[in-house]
Amino acid sequence: MNTSQKTFFTLIALTGGLAILSSTLSKTPVLPLFAQSLDATPSEIGWIVMASTIPGILISFPAGALSDFLGKRRVLLASLVVFATAPFLYLWVSNAWELMAVRFYHGFATAIFGTVATAAIAERYTADRAAKLSTYSSITIVGRSIAPFLGGALISMASFNAVYVACAISGVLALITGSLLRDIAPKAQTKLEMPHFWASLKTVLQDRGIMVVSLVEAAQYLVFGAIEAFLALYAALLGIPAWAIGVILGVQLVSIVLAKPFMGKISDRIGRKRVILPGLLIGAASIVLLPLASGFISISVLSLIFGIGFATVTSSTAALVADLTKDGKFGSSMGVLRTVMDVGQSIGPVLTGAVVGLAGYGSAFTLLAAILVVAAVLLGLVFRSG
Repeated sequence: MNTSQKTFFTLIALTGGLAILSSTLSKTPVLPLFAQSLDATPSEIGWIVMASTIPGILISFPAGALSDFLGKRRVLLASLVVFATAPFLYLWVSNAWELMAVRFYHGFATAIFGTVATAAIAERYTADRAAKLSTYSSITIVGRSIAPFLGGALISMASFNAVYVACAISGVLALITGSLLRDIAPKAQTKLEMPHFWASLKTVLQDRGIMVVSLVEAAQYLVFGAIEAFLALYAALLGIPAWAIGVILGVQLVSIVLAKPFMGKISDRIGRKRVILPGLLIGAASIVLLPLASGFISISVLSLIFGIGFATVTSSTAALVADLTKDGKFGSSMGVLRTVMDVGQSIGPVLTGAVVGLAGYGSAFTLLAAILVVAAVLLGLVFRSG
């Protein structure tokens, strides 16, 4: 890897780490607790959590397609402006509807940045694609891992506003760092024509492999989004304090950081399906056991195991989509992957909130585990070899 490639990877990873730290601080564990302090019901909390994923459904593919034609840097900078400005809006929130609106705006940042950054890395690396994507993801998850501990501590020692001030600082630093990305060269074509846009979309949507992998990713993120939203509330119901809830969610993210690069390297060597399938089943097993957990230690262990399963699956899904991509349209294919993923992540909290309200946490966790098992069966049927 030459100096230019090293500089690119270092800068985009550092920018991603700061951006994801800012984004995660705004929601883990603060968002459900903040929403509850505004007298939001479980169902309303599900909608509040979902609000930030709707922009991913709306903008992921257009952002990816634009980056194929206009270049990655300018599209990334647009997302970083949102990262830098959205946190300040939380300081004026006074009810659940205002919180939902701010979450919707904030969601554009992660939707655009996640799609385009992943496409930029997939475009640059081939032989070690899963390893590079997983390493980048793990570096960004370092930021995600710090957030629950920092957020839980700030809530306990200060206030919700202190969390969002820290979120703003990290978002502004991400914008400053991202502005140093100078080597993401734009394509020769500087205008995206609608026929090309729709042709790119049609090509990706007609690829059965890409769509199946995207559905598996959607199932995994449906469950991840639900756990992210309701594991904190489940722990609080058991009387676990905010700082300990931060630890429970934090160990999950730490396990993702540690496992993802390792599983990415294994995926490059033995094949994507052989990594994704066990990951789905590990995640399902950890979730179905949650209703049996009644204390800090047992919930922390299951949260860690779920993180390992999640890392195992997501270390290979984006790489598999990149492997299946034709004509170098990495932005378009990653955009479709992110769009379908965000549909799943949007459904997760709302579905779980409804089931929790109707039948309790035990039924909700069982349903989430079943979704991962179904995803494993679907992947196994479509990719019978490799």
